[in-house]
Amino acid sequence: VAEHSHVTVVEADAMALDWDDLLAGHDDWTLVANLPYNVATPLVCDLLDGVPAITSMLVMVQREVAERFAAGPGSKQYGAVSVKVAYWASAEVVARVPASVFVPRPNVESALARIVRRDPPAVDRALLFELVRAGFGQRRKMLRRSLATRVTPEQFAAAGVAPDARPEQLGLEDWCRLTDAVGGAA
Repeated sequence: VAEHSHVTVVEADAMALDWDDLLAGHDDWTLVANLPYNVATPLVCDLLDGVPAITSMLVMVQREVAERFAAGPGSKQYGAVSVKVAYWASAEVVARVPASVFVPRPNVESALARIVRRDPPAVDRALLFELVRAGFGQRRKMLRRSLATRVTPEQFAAAGVAPDARPEQLGLEDWCRLTDAVGGAA
């Protein structure tokens, strides 16, 4: 770790870092990183879940990963990761980086994703992500099938969510209403 006038450079296994110790004393950090494909999604999700001191991120990742972070309902890239990122933050793809700028040239395109933390919705987070995982675990199925053991027809109705919808059709607000209905808050 090296510090240069409010900049901390970390060259380590980011998945094994003690982030609380590293960022101690400051509560408004921006993470700027070039993340390899195999750690990008779990690292960003772990940081959003557990390191509130990181208030924004600018990460270079494989283009498909950046698109998944920023995807909205109805898009091909939208999935459980998109919902998790939307729960904690706003995300956008701010630039595409062609493979031709790297030596050696990779077989994939990269992109820069900007992720800015915000206050999450007031909902049972554990239940929300349980429902999202179950729904997207069987992506091609209607929610009444993929969530059959968790959500009743009455709960779908209370949430205003069509049981014949597919998970990629629901935005964060829809998932939150469904969570509230299942958790008894509706």
